[in-house]
Amino acid sequence: MTRRKLVILLGGVAWTGTRSVRAQSADAMPRVGFLMFGAPTEPVTGQLAATFETGLGQLGWKIGSNIRIDVRWAGNDAEKFRAYAVELVALRPDVIMAGASSSVAALRQLTHTIPIVFANVTDPVGQGFVETLAHPGGNVTGFTNYEAEMSGKWLSLLKQMAPSVSRVAVIFDPKVAPQADLFLASVHDAARSARMSAEPAPVTDDAEIDRAIGTFAQNPDGGLLILADLFTGLHVDHIIAAAARHHLPAVYPYSEHARRGGLIAYGVDTAEEFRGAASYVDRILKGAAPADLPIQQPTKFTLALNLSTAKALGLVVPQSLLATADAVIE
Repeated sequence: MTRRKLVILLGGVAWTGTRSVRAQSADAMPRVGFLMFGAPTEPVTGQLAATFETGLGQLGWKIGSNIRIDVRWAGNDAEKFRAYAVELVALRPDVIMAGASSSVAALRQLTHTIPIVFANVTDPVGQGFVETLAHPGGNVTGFTNYEAEMSGKWLSLLKQMAPSVSRVAVIFDPKVAPQADLFLASVHDAARSARMSAEPAPVTDDAEIDRAIGTFAQNPDGGLLILADLFTGLHVDHIIAAAARHHLPAVYPYSEHARRGGLIAYGVDTAEEFRGAASYVDRILKGAAPADLPIQQPTKFTLALNLSTAKALGLVVPQSLLATADAVIE
């Protein structure tokens, strides 16, 4: 048995307790579970999964040759996350890749031994996934997208773009946003500091999006804050259309949303998180313990503005925003 294979096998025994059968063979193929949101046919989610697999390939892992990946796509259905988490844990993988907060929440209810590497997760300390960012302390580690304090930045950008806004509706889906309570508390604090009011607007389907935004728009000086969760990401086109229909300025969590017609977006490069997650899976398969791999936070945020949407809303984009924008969509 080579030293490299021995390290992988010992890593699996030490952290997962799941490789006892496969460890009997020096040629055992490491197994990775992958609990992902969305669907493989959706451009954004499909590309993120491909980015993760490409990252593994760049580190020498070839699917079907020296590694196996079992993928489950849960859409934005909380029940599917729970059901697929059960399936993946039962497969006794060496590592599970979790593509969202809902993935981690479902998996942690089932295992505290199988290593879990996440991407696209908000405030893992606040959600109770890890002890601290520097020392996760258990079987979970990974790459974050946002902390709750980001809500202050989003509200500030919305206010700069649309100074008349004094009321904000916070759009999110409580079924697939376990981090929502953390964000709502932060949004209320940020709104008070900005002399604004914030109203939670929970939605779970397109009809509720139309109803919530339509009702909110009945009073003047309103704006929208779209939280980063699975539902809003998969239904962002419907949200953008509803915001335009009711003449409401809105701020979104990913630059892609501005390219699709959103007024203003400020967010992280999610693909970079999935590339990073591949590197952590690689390290765990080679013997590293998740408790010793610090949580990685984003270091770059992108501001995107849609000038066509601003014009349709009758807004003049401040030069201060134009000067700092990473992307300006004409």
